Parts: sequence; C-alpha cells; structure tokens
Amino acid sequence: MNNTPNPSSILSKTDMRSLNHFINGAFHPAKSGKTFENINPATGECIAHVALGDKQDIDLAVEAAQKAFKTGPWPKMAITERCHLLKKVGDLILERLDDLALAETLDTGKPIVESREGDIPRSAQNFHFFADYASSQGEESFTLNQNERHFTVREPLGVVGLITPWNLPLYLATWKIAPCLAMGNTCILKPAEWTPTTATILGEVFQEAGIPPGVFNIVHGFGQHGAGELLTTHPDVRAISFTGETTTGKAIMSSAAQTLKKLSFELGGKGANIIFEDADLEEALPTAIRAAYRNQGEICLAGSRLLVEHSIYNDVLDRLLPEIQAIRVGNPQDLNTQMGAIISPEQLAKVQSYITLGAQEGNVLCGGERLKDFPDGNFLTPALIADVPPDSRIATEEIFGPVLTVTPFKSEEEAISIANNTPYGLSTSIWSQDVNRCHRVSSQIQAGIIWVNCWFSRDLRTPFGGQKSSGIGREGGRYSLEFFSELKTICYRYGEHT
Repeated sequence: MNNTPNPSSILSKTDMRSLNHFINGAFHPAKSGKTFENINPATGECIAHVALGDKQDIDLAVEAAQKAFKTGPWPKMAITERCHLLKKVGDLILERLDDLALAETLDTGKPIVESREGDIPRSAQNFHFFADYASSQGEESFTLNQNERHFTVREPLGVVGLITPWNLPLYLATWKIAPCLAMGNTCILKPAEWTPTTATILGEVFQEAGIPPGVFNIVHGFGQHGAGELLTTHPDVRAISFTGETTTGKAIMSSAAQTLKKLSFELGGKGANIIFEDADLEEALPTAIRAAYRNQGEICLAGSRLLVEHSIYNDVLDRLLPEIQAIRVGNPQDLNTQMGAIISPEQLAKVQSYITLGAQEGNVLCGGERLKDFPDGNFLTPALIADVPPDSRIATEEIFGPVLTVTPFKSEEEAISIANNTPYGLSTSIWSQDVNRCHRVSSQIQAGIIWVNCWFSRDLRTPFGGQKSSGIGREGGRYSLEFFSELKTICYRYGEHT
C-alpha cells in the first residue's frame, strides 16, 4: 500500500515554482525582480522561488491596505456581512484541505497527518470561530441620569501588520488574520521566509471568497533588514501582531516604539510538565511524549522539561525510553511517520549543539542521531536527556527541537521553584489526582496557561499568551477583538439641558 500523497496534485491554481506577493487583490513579483529559494527540509531541494520583498513592496502593500481602509467598503460593512465573507474563507480552506496540507508539509517537514488532521482544519476553524464570535459581541452602556448616557464602541485600527512564524504557518497566520479583519481592519501578512506556500494559497482563497482588493495583502521576505523590519517601522501601520522568537520581539518593540504602534507578542516558551507520584501515568506519559515531540518539538507550547517526583523517577524513565525510541521518524509524506524534519540546517545544528551540551550537563539516554536514509534532510531522532540540573542551560533555554529533559524533584515547593526557573512563562502541565495540590501549584506557576492532567486543550474563547519573556498581551476570543480595535467612549446628553 502506498501511503505517500502525490505532490503533483498540489497547487492546482498556483505555480508552485514561483510564489509572488499578494497586493491589492492580485499576485505580483517583487518590484526589484529578486527572489529567494524555498527549501524542502526533508530533501534539501528547492521547491519554489519566492518574491523577495523590500521597501517598494511594503510601501505598495501599505498603500493598498490604507486605500481599502479609507475608501473601500470593508470597514463600512455591517460586521455580519464581513463575517459572512470570512466564513466563506474558512469553507474554501476546507475545500483545499489536501493541497494546503501537502504544501504545509513540504514547507515545514512536519508529518502530513499533522498538517491534514491538525493545522489546516484549525486554520479553517479560526475563520469560522471569529466570524461567529465577533458578530455576536456587544459593548457597554451606562445611564448617568434621565438625560445622559455613556456608551462604548469599538472601531477598527486601520492598517495592521501581521508577522507569523514557520512552525505552524497557516494555523497561526489565520489566528491573527480572522479577528483582525472581522473588526474591520485591513492588513499585511509577512509570513516566515521558510514557509511561504500556504500563505500564497490563502491569497487565492481570498480572491475566490470575494474579499475586496487591498483588505488582505502578503509580502514575502526576511525579517531583520527586510520586509518584516520595514513593516514594523512603517508610519502608516497602526499595530503589529507578532509570533516568533523572543529576541525578534525585543527588536520589534524597539523599532515600533518610534511610531508608538500597538503591539501584541507571542514569543518563546520552555514549558514544564510536572508529574507528581499520584499521577495517572497511563495518561501522563503518552501525553508527555506528544507534548515534547509533536511537530518535531518545534512548538512554543512544547512540554520540553519533564519534572518527575523522585519516588517514581526511575519508573518513569524506564517507561519513557522504549516509547521514545519507537517514534517513527522519516518521510513526512508517509502516513505512518510520527516525526518529520527540522525546519532548516541552521536549526538542526542548534538542536544538535544542545544535545552535545546535554551530554555534559545530564545523561543522554537516546536520540540526537541523523537518519542515514535521508542524508540531505534535516532529520534527527528524538532525544531524551535525564538527570538534568534545574539551573543548566538545557533546562532553562528554549531549544525548539525534539529534545526532552528530565529532572527529579522531592517536594511540591521544589517542583514549583524548578518550573519557574526560566525566563519564559508560556505554559505548564500539572499531573496529579489531588485537586487541592493542583490548585495550589497552578496559583504559583508563572505561566499564561496551565493545563491540569492534559496538554494542548484549547477553547478559542479563552485568552492565550505568556508571562515574562513569553510575550505581551493575549489572543483568543474577546482578547483578540480588543487588540485589533480601538475603544471609544461616547458621552451623550439628550433632552432638555439643565
């Protein structure tokens, strides 16, 4: 049985060999004529040449977005009409599920099953959710006396810049695009340079859905000294929503300060998975493996630190090791593959350097090996590193790869201290059947989201974001709508004045 999809069927409308900017409702090459290569991380082959955005392209995109906002129909539409069109975008994403899933896998190296069953359906859900949610929201009204009422309204910001990462390209792009447009803004998306394909297909989807020209624009290119930096410094861009590395977020904050842009950051993470001795190990351990190695560990929410109570520490390691060694690493297009390729040779080298460091700071039980069958791909077997000191670099720095560190603890207080001993504060999982303990620990963990006896459970109405170096602001539900809008208070006196 052939478990590999046929790549020749992909991009029935887009020329896969040339990916252009999407500006003012149409596709355009870079004004400079320059391109850069899009490399398949599983093979090392160039799969497309991508328009290289510069100042001319950013200026054109901002001009188109500003014109669409100032003179176009989009911000003036009833929110129900806008949301009807956004629902159509979600529907069309599902219609192109197979194309988009394969494109995402070719760009990222992730298993096709994850793209098809996770990333792309969630991308469609983002549009469906925010279309329903935004159209049902209201604002506050206060009656001061019989002749005076104060009420609030939310108005669109204008032109917004959206900068998205390479690990969940379409998933996280749509997480920003949907609420941004639902509130009546126009936007420019700058996708990560490693993963431009699904964003380009999304431009086609917007054309087919009938979204007015200039409402949604895409400029491809690089971050520092490129399209990303130019977008963050453009005086006509009112806000920036960014997901990516903490160091890049700091640079954006500095450059955006010159024009006082509104900012939202979802940055790095170093999630702890805390397993107490009374935890249900039949549930906790398989979940811990998924939390560490899903998407090759290239998730900000990854449970990359496993903290295990001392009394069950050896038992947990004995159970984990054979399961991790059995993870199927290989061809991302094979339906049986569980872990694919790392995004780039540079990221691969970074992960390998941490595993080498792990041999000095801890005890590497398995992993960190290249695949001989894929010499040109960025493949690495999943690493398990035990006996890791809480203050070590591999325990506190974000690796962003298939590496799980394991550290023992002897008390609840020590577990909390270790979990908080990192610059990041995005997510933590707690495993225990003691409800009181779960509440105590949850209240003391410095993280934006706490999972109790689970991982990656999400209700899109709830806030998502981190503490410390993991971000600024929250996304999800009304928190996204609030960021992508300006709140205005209107004080209205009527009747006879006294």
